[in-house]
Amino acid sequence: MGNQFQSSRRQFLQGMAAAGAAGILIPSSQRAMGYEASAERPVFATIGLRNQGWAITSKSFKFADFAALADVDSRVLGENVEKVEKAQGKKPDAYKDYRQVLDRKDIDAVMIATPDHWHTKIAVEAMLAGKDVYCEKPLTLTIDEGKLIEKVVKQTGRVFQVGTMQRSESDQRFLQAIALIRAGRIGKVQKVTCGIGGMESSPKIPVAEVPKEIDYDFWLGPAPKVPYRALPEMREGYGGGVPLFSNCHYSFRNWHEYSGGKLTDWGAHHVDIACWAIGASDTGPSRIAPLEYKLPVEYKDGYPLVDDQYNAATSFEIRVDMPDNIEMIITSAGDNGIMFEGTEGRFFVNRGKIAGKPVEDLKDNPLPEGAIEEVYGGPVSANHTANFIEGMRARKQPISDVWSHNRMLEVCHLSNIAMRLGRELKWDPVKREVIGDAQANEFLSRENRKGFEINM
Repeated sequence: MGNQFQSSRRQFLQGMAAAGAAGILIPSSQRAMGYEASAERPVFATIGLRNQGWAITSKSFKFADFAALADVDSRVLGENVEKVEKAQGKKPDAYKDYRQVLDRKDIDAVMIATPDHWHTKIAVEAMLAGKDVYCEKPLTLTIDEGKLIEKVVKQTGRVFQVGTMQRSESDQRFLQAIALIRAGRIGKVQKVTCGIGGMESSPKIPVAEVPKEIDYDFWLGPAPKVPYRALPEMREGYGGGVPLFSNCHYSFRNWHEYSGGKLTDWGAHHVDIACWAIGASDTGPSRIAPLEYKLPVEYKDGYPLVDDQYNAATSFEIRVDMPDNIEMIITSAGDNGIMFEGTEGRFFVNRGKIAGKPVEDLKDNPLPEGAIEEVYGGPVSANHTANFIEGMRARKQPISDVWSHNRMLEVCHLSNIAMRLGRELKWDPVKREVIGDAQANEFLSRENRKGFEINM
């Protein structure tokens, strides 16, 4: 199994060893051209294929070969096997159980795009199996999961890229934003507003028959065992449609059992850039205060009192006290993107634009040569996967490392905890615990369902 990938894997590993010994990163422009024409291509597998799983896989064909795919939905799995075979001219092997992927010796790295509640278990077990990891954001379901991943990265020496691709892509707009701040173009930063949109509420969702193509118990995995719920309404998707309202499929982000709503969806992107820009990638907040918010169901002691409706916050405005007296606002209102405000000006950035007087002033007063590369730490990679593979070759952590990601994700997780409990939280960024609030600290971890513990 996988013999067609063995030759390229041996050559890639030899290249990794050579690059690691040299201790340097190969320039992105050379790597991109080299991966198009060279046999030195790593062998990848993708675990979790709906939506973002296909997106990150399709962006990676230029740089890697895909030997295997895994998904608990047989229809999604089959359709993606066909798409990958068409794209690369080689048919990947298909698995329902991701552990069969980890058992394969010919696979160098896995790309994980399952729902969030599966990320940590698969990522940890992949690293212990000798694989490098690219994992979609948000990396974790809880803060303590982030600490575990950091421990295993350090223990195994594996290269780990988080899928916060705004650090590498979006036409370098976010890198330009950080370069503007570092160049002092808005003076001292005083306030950062992250507009991330709100979630939808749902009607009551009844228990329904599990679609025959889904292994629902395996989909639940580490999460609590609950009945499958879905409304009969359908929307376009793989194979003719999926339930519009469910506790599975496209809707997992609306449930705290599997995700963290918009705070860990778009928040994981924009709060990441905001923390990077203000120099808070290795520290954290001191206070998280939910100013306004709406939960779609009633909560008691941080837990929803019903289990048949979406439960993630639908709207919110949260104030976060960051280092250097910088105020961060995370809001469901306004445009999606980040507004930076300082003593000498302000500007706005998102994936489609960067605008404001400091940006207009670049016509007459451009940034110093190499300012964006200085932010990135070298030549900007062709895309986020290319940066991951450069890290694999050099045995160095890529641009979206687990440490900076977990630090900013703590802001997002704590915001959700504060809303669920209905009070502000004070945070110790050194001890990484809530100050004087034992109940809030209980939400920093969650026990996996029996039979789905992490295999260490």
